[in-house]
Amino acid sequence: MQESVSGLPRAFWWLWTSTLVNRLGAFVATFMALYLTIERGYSASYAGLVAALYGLGGAVASVGAGVLTDRLGRRPTMLVAQSSTAVLVAVLAFVEHPVAIAGVALLVGMAASGSRPAVLAMMADIVAPEDRVRAFSLNYWAINLGFAFSSIGAGFIAEYSYRAGFLIEAVMTLACAVLVFVKLPESRPEQAPDPAGKAAEPLVNLGTVLRDGRFMGLVSLSILIGLIFQQGSVALPVAMGADGFSSGDFGLAIGVNGVLIVLLQIPVTRFIQHRGPGKLLVASALLAGYGFGLTAFAGSLWLYALTVAIWTLAEVVNAPVQMGLVVRLSPTHGRGRYQGVYSLSWSVGSLAAPLIGGRVIDAYGAAWLWGGCAAVGTVTAVGYWLLTRGLPDEEEAGSETAAPGPTEHDAPADRVG
Repeated sequence: MQESVSGLPRAFWWLWTSTLVNRLGAFVATFMALYLTIERGYSASYAGLVAALYGLGGAVASVGAGVLTDRLGRRPTMLVAQSSTAVLVAVLAFVEHPVAIAGVALLVGMAASGSRPAVLAMMADIVAPEDRVRAFSLNYWAINLGFAFSSIGAGFIAEYSYRAGFLIEAVMTLACAVLVFVKLPESRPEQAPDPAGKAAEPLVNLGTVLRDGRFMGLVSLSILIGLIFQQGSVALPVAMGADGFSSGDFGLAIGVNGVLIVLLQIPVTRFIQHRGPGKLLVASALLAGYGFGLTAFAGSLWLYALTVAIWTLAEVVNAPVQMGLVVRLSPTHGRGRYQGVYSLSWSVGSLAAPLIGGRVIDAYGAAWLWGGCAAVGTVTAVGYWLLTRGLPDEEEAGSETAAPGPTEHDAPADRVG
């Protein structure tokens, strides 16, 4: 544990703390459907529409926030996004008209996703290249640790008042913004001009990102792997319900996911941090695809839990390795835009997974969906193998040649232990 957390700069740990605080206050995304159907009495279809609008807001904001991250800076983008989220979540607690709820949910989705590219870009700025996979892994651990506790707390809060839960999230998100304002300086690297007075690195715009073949290949593979992982919250409860299992049984099975991420993220990080991304991403795609594929043969609760454990291991490996690869493929002064497009891939997966999963189950049955997950996992694994062939060593990557930002790496004395 000490080796896993040692040597990272102090600024990273403030950023990590802000992530934890943000996820500890998560409420809207978790209990929005219950709030709308139980508290407000709206239909399940309306709740689905609001959830889709929330996801659409996140998809729209990802690219725009990436541009702002490069133009305005990482810190201003985080402050604007988090402050806006706090205000909008508080407003959502009091609006009652269905059109108003849907509109505010769209805006909340945009604001809540607006800080993601800035957070990931700042993390890449302040952490040394050899420590980035470890840093992304620890950040992913904080997300899941916070979500695990917030889900439990939100359940008790909802029994008392859904509105109180929304207001608590608003306060926690505002606290996150205050922490960023007080503790985190701007980290955006400045472009050093050449002797002729021109920028040494070509300017990066969205067209540059979209024309980057290798990176867009990674984005496409990210969409595919996201389609697989999203079935855990979309199709798995439907399939278990059709097999006669209760919502409590599903809670126990899917709870394996959160528990294993909290327990395994750090030791797995020790195993993967100095290994090349190619084999790790291939293995994660196969574990994800065939982990869900084995669900077709699950006839008992413990077998369902076993399949969850298999694809959870894929998630633990894939998330930090893929984020680290995004940074390697991103030019230093275009990290915000690259992270924005990468975040968009997960939003696209979140939007498409319910549509595809529901359609396949209704038309062909759950077994075909699980078989499709295995097939998609195989295709994704082949894609990762092709993508990472000939990938230059990290020391040779062009994105590492630019000058660091104004935030210096802390001395070894600034370790957490």
